Amino acid sequence: MPTFTTYDGTELSYRVYGEGEPLVCLAGGPMRDAAYLGNLGGLAAHRALVLLDARGTGASAVPADPGTYRCDRQVGDVEALRAHLGLERVDLLGHSAAGNLAVLYAAAHPERIRSLVLVASVTRALGAAITDEEWDRAVRVFADRDWYPEARAALDGIGPETPLPQVYDIAVPFSYGRWDAAARAHAADGARATRWEAAVAFHGDGAYDPAATRRAVGALTAPVLVVGGEYDAGPTPAMAAETAAHFPAGERFVQPGAGHYPWIDDPDAFVRAVAAFLDPDVRTVTVDGVRLAYRVAGPEGAPPLVLVHGRGESSGAWKGITGDLAADHRVYAVDLRGHGLSDRPGGYGFDAFRDELGGFIEALGLTGATVVAHSMGAGAAYLLAQRAPALVGRLVLEEPPAFLPLDPPRPVAERPEGLLSFDWGIVAATDAQLNAPDPAWRAGLPAIGVPTLILAGGPSSHVPQEQLTGLADAIPGARLVTIEAGHLIHRTRPTEFLAALREFGTV
Repeated sequence: MPTFTTYDGTELSYRVYGEGEPLVCLAGGPMRDAAYLGNLGGLAAHRALVLLDARGTGASAVPADPGTYRCDRQVGDVEALRAHLGLERVDLLGHSAAGNLAVLYAAAHPERIRSLVLVASVTRALGAAITDEEWDRAVRVFADRDWYPEARAALDGIGPETPLPQVYDIAVPFSYGRWDAAARAHAADGARATRWEAAVAFHGDGAYDPAATRRAVGALTAPVLVVGGEYDAGPTPAMAAETAAHFPAGERFVQPGAGHYPWIDDPDAFVRAVAAFLDPDVRTVTVDGVRLAYRVAGPEGAPPLVLVHGRGESSGAWKGITGDLAADHRVYAVDLRGHGLSDRPGGYGFDAFRDELGGFIEALGLTGATVVAHSMGAGAAYLLAQRAPALVGRLVLEEPPAFLPLDPPRPVAERPEGLLSFDWGIVAATDAQLNAPDPAWRAGLPAIGVPTLILAGGPSSHVPQEQLTGLADAIPGARLVTIEAGHLIHRTRPTEFLAALREFGTV
């Protein structure tokens, strides 16, 4: 493991998972070996995670002065790591107690913070606290779990003489959204991996000056994400909101069904939220309670153009042509629900995507935008043009579904092995609608009153081309252009795709 020497000569160790831009990660406990962070549920696929073993923990050396275990005295360790990594500015993540260290570092070195992520952290550094009584009440959310009576009895038996490692073992079932095999395995060595004398010193007298810290972070311009778990007793979702409110660019994300270790309870949900926040090219907006990720390119004030991907894809599917489109448009490429970095709430279908696309356009003030959509997204786009024509200025449909009943119907699709970049439930929901579409979707085609271009991929496409001809005939004034490229025209023949858009007057 790589090491460096910090301000007082103590040799500290860290490990790196993944590749790309570094994300410095501070472990909680307090004073627990950073190994429990792992790859943060797969976040290492998006960033290089730099996991610091705090002084005296993991592979880091024990300091000569035990007083340096105090939280504020570890700020220098974070700064020494930043300098060692050669980073001008740092993306910093602190979990649980280490959220205090991350906040103190941001207060002391605001010019060094590019972004800050606080995960499940009761930030005493900002003056927040939770009493034992409040924690006891909060964990009653688990009262219907089969393990609760035994765990509750043990919890009620904790006294002032109970050793801290035993307190950890008793309380730990209440720290996860599900006390299942994965949670038990993750929690197994927590007591052993914590330096308890250091944990006692971490929050020691003099560690915090909340009023001064609040003033300092009140001027922090960097974006801050506060992640809370729906079932976490400390911080509760309400406390997470209070923490976020201390930062001018603070936002809160409450992960459904999660406890104090959200990357264990639902790795995909955790990674999507944090990866979207950390990616400078990704923004988020909430539509009907669903958090949607999207990418923006092009000059502000230019005519808006919305890109809508196909099934199983994401905003990244348009990467090859976004630059050309952004030359004279403000381009918004959305991840529909269940795709990319957006939430996976269920409730999928062409009608759900239609409503979501409309909500996205309204939420961002893009009424009258040109909408360029592919496959599944194209179906949702022309359903929107039927229902809310004022939202769409021009419509480009690449290989859209015709919504004619399939004969024979599509069989039930078998889920591939391994991780997917989208929610497999989308396949079953949309296949059912393609087999037996709502007749109103075809009946409403004459109501589409916006200029419409349909791009067909020719005989190598799986979409029957005669259906696209019929679709163009049913939409008043629609133009049909064939580019023999198969189903993925914008990817396979991007030059011809863009030329067709230019001729249509879109770009």
